[in-house]
Amino acid sequence: MAKGRPREFDAEEALSAALGVFWAKGYEGATMADLSAATGLKPGSIYGAFGSKAGLFGQVVDHYARTVFAYGPKALEAGTVREVVRRWLTGAVEATTGADTPAGCLMVHGALATGDAGSEAKAEVRTRRQAGEVMLTERFADARRSGDLPGNVEPRDAARYVLALTEGIAVQAAYGASRADLERLAELALTRLPWEPEA
Repeated sequence: MAKGRPREFDAEEALSAALGVFWAKGYEGATMADLSAATGLKPGSIYGAFGSKAGLFGQVVDHYARTVFAYGPKALEAGTVREVVRRWLTGAVEATTGADTPAGCLMVHGALATGDAGSEAKAEVRTRRQAGEVMLTERFADARRSGDLPGNVEPRDAARYVLALTEGIAVQAAYGASRADLERLAELALTRLPWEPEA
């Protein structure tokens, strides 16, 4: 049985290059010409390797989750809810203001403004956002069981609160807010989290 022809490119490098395009231009704004120029692959090779533009975007989102969003799972390892939130927000600030990446967040504007042609991309982003919400919700549920999160706080509401802050940070970064500005915003949010009692 004949072996399949090996790929003549580094898939991770191609995904990193495509990530930059989708991140800067959004899903619908990224053309195949843009993706071809960034990856060094002809459109036919992109289709051959990834199936479609949507297929490429899906793998780019996987790559983004493994690399840029690695701060999320690491934040969950913190010993307290307060430290989880601190690490999560700090990670978001760093990810959305990187010197070598576009300002903002792939997940916020990669498929935020899409029409029917971008429905697959929007669904991909929605699925990933829901996965992040589940991660935080489960961590906060553990915290409520241990007494670190008050018993009257719904873990899913707390998770959505943190995600809303994260998305706000991404939008502010896309509008040009500096890392220092966003670090101050994160610190302000941490002054007293909504479920913490007044001192």
